[in-house]
Amino acid sequence: MAITTEYRQQNEVLVIKTGEKFDFSKVEDFRSAYGSVNPDTRHIAVDLSNTEYMDSSALGMLLNMQKSLKQNNYTYSIENARPQVAKILQISRFDKKFELR
Repeated sequence: MAITTEYRQQNEVLVIKTGEKFDFSKVEDFRSAYGSVNPDTRHIAVDLSNTEYMDSSALGMLLNMQKSLKQNNYTYSIENARPQVAKILQISRFDKKFELR
């Protein structure tokens, strides 16, 4: 499944939904997902509800997203992570960079 995007709350929230595997093969798709954000957007949520596998390159992509968008002062969250993926995020201390929901 490809990475998809949708806007919620009158374009204030951009939701990036990853597929079953979130790894290096998704670099370009993930970059494209946040490449042109609506000017009304204030929050970016990454929905991992379908993600069963996530590697270190996915963690790097999340950090790169924040780095490349830092001038916009967005807030960020990672949502709906399955238990095995949530454990990776917690071990990697991503709860310090993202709100985990």
